Amino acid sequence: MDWTEDRIEWTADGKPVQLGLTRFGAGPKLLMLPALSSISTRAELRPLQERLGDSFSTVTTDWPGFGDLPRARIDWRPELYQDFLRFVLTEIVTPDITIAAGHAASYALAHASDYPDSTGRLCLLSPTWRGPLPTMTGKRMTLFRRLAKAVDLPLAGTALYRLNVNRPVIGMMARGHVYADPDWLTEDRMAAKQSVTKVPGARHASFRFVAGELDLFTSRETFLNTARRIRGHIRLVHGHATPRKSKAEMAALARLENVTTMVLPRGKLSFYEEFPDDAAEAIRTMMGPAN
Repeated sequence: MDWTEDRIEWTADGKPVQLGLTRFGAGPKLLMLPALSSISTRAELRPLQERLGDSFSTVTTDWPGFGDLPRARIDWRPELYQDFLRFVLTEIVTPDITIAAGHAASYALAHASDYPDSTGRLCLLSPTWRGPLPTMTGKRMTLFRRLAKAVDLPLAGTALYRLNVNRPVIGMMARGHVYADPDWLTEDRMAAKQSVTKVPGARHASFRFVAGELDLFTSRETFLNTARRIRGHIRLVHGHATPRKSKAEMAALARLENVTTMVLPRGKLSFYEEFPDDAAEAIRTMMGPAN
């Protein structure tokens, strides 16, 4: 089987946006949506995509404002991401299954709730609905919105952004929340993560995510009520070492009657990147024909 790298074009606020897209494998159509974060691209799903490609025809795409291509200066906001997901699901792929990681899970849930069966069966990997700063403080603050807007400024904005994505900060966040093995982020992997943060225009969406400006939901109850409206069962997979506050949100989701959960013995938020064999086995088990 061959990997196919492609580009798609979409329009946001009248501006053309180019995004990377990767296809691999054969079988039922599987859409894989990466997390939204300062260091996330579709590449974080590649190890998992490689393992699932013998069973599925997989498609991964970057999110607007993220990824490995230059990014337009746009006032990124949740409605644009909702519009983009509609575009993907109507123009790019009609999936039998959708896998959504991190914050992508919120958008996948909302779309599946509004447009039943449009995503196929849903499998959520470490789902989140609240950005890092609101999660840390437990609330949304006007200061966060001001900081997100300040990042758009030519000089001060760049400096503010760099404070959030320099090497020590990336390393601290990765060890604390993202990867279970503190040594997993090798020199090569760190260089790859840093290169993502240096793509022209990267700061605009990245800091909005951190500040919670890309949160589709503003409360746990709204998040859960949306999940309750999904037809059929939602599959939820996360690692045992998921950070405490994020784990509490996943536990609340897991208690819903239409959610089936598998907790893997290893991994934090990006368990599917660090332990792709474990993640692939869990997904095959939960999304098999009988399930």
